Amino acid sequence: MTPEDVVGRIRPYVRWTPSWRVTVDGRDVVLKLEHLQVGGSFKFRGAVSALTDGPPPERVVTASGGNHGLGVALAASVLGVPATVYVPETVPEGKARRIKAAGATLVRHGNTYAEAAAAAREAPGRYVEAYDDPAVVAGQGTVALEIVADMPEVDSIAVAVGGGGLAAGTALGSKRLTVAVEPEMCCALNRALHAGGPVDSPVESVAASALGATRVGMLPFEVLSRYPVTSVLVSDAELSAARDRLWEEFRLAVEPAAAVPFAAWLDGRVPGHLPCVVLCGANTDWTP
Repeated sequence: MTPEDVVGRIRPYVRWTPSWRVTVDGRDVVLKLEHLQVGGSFKFRGAVSALTDGPPPERVVTASGGNHGLGVALAASVLGVPATVYVPETVPEGKARRIKAAGATLVRHGNTYAEAAAAAREAPGRYVEAYDDPAVVAGQGTVALEIVADMPEVDSIAVAVGGGGLAAGTALGSKRLTVAVEPEMCCALNRALHAGGPVDSPVESVAASALGATRVGMLPFEVLSRYPVTSVLVSDAELSAARDRLWEEFRLAVEPAAAVPFAAWLDGRVPGHLPCVVLCGANTDWTP
């Protein structure tokens, strides 16, 4: 399944978010404003793709650090399907509040995404994977289709990585170099690339609520193994400074995970004549 396969059926629900070419420190970069997506993150795309892939289920259940759960909750609401979302006890209150406001039943369980996911898989209903599902990956890849359509001169796309769904979808949808950026202590893909397959990884970062997968998904890893990909790590200090700069220079208020690829670009670690940085989410109660 490819992004081209799903774009028609999710188009009635998702927003075509802007691609904005700007100059920073004398260098040009395209900012994909995906934090303006329904639900405040790219996760809505994959959720709609999964829930419209065949007949609608009677009930859906998922696990999330926050954004995927909100995407599923909103997609289920639009399609008239009840939803239950499991989240770790550490979920940011703003994300928990938004999931409940979307009409889903919120269940707090465990201290990590992995623990919440284990409990969710035992609950009744169709389980919607956060990233290890062809329909979800294809849905996330529609971000790249829009970038290429709006800015065909873009030659690399930098994205934040948790479980790998957005990175894999970007590779599928753009056929350009994918720059996969992670926090130094929240780097499941980087460890998988070094190990030759998914392995457990620590989850310790200010961006962990969005990027806190213990290990990268097998499907995203297999997809990324077939396409050009560069793995880059940034520190929490770098991503926090990048987040502040997005606000100070452009008045773009994003969550920590969304600033991760911009931090890599600021430090000169995103190659390309005209790179694109995907600002993937804005589900934050941060006050600049």
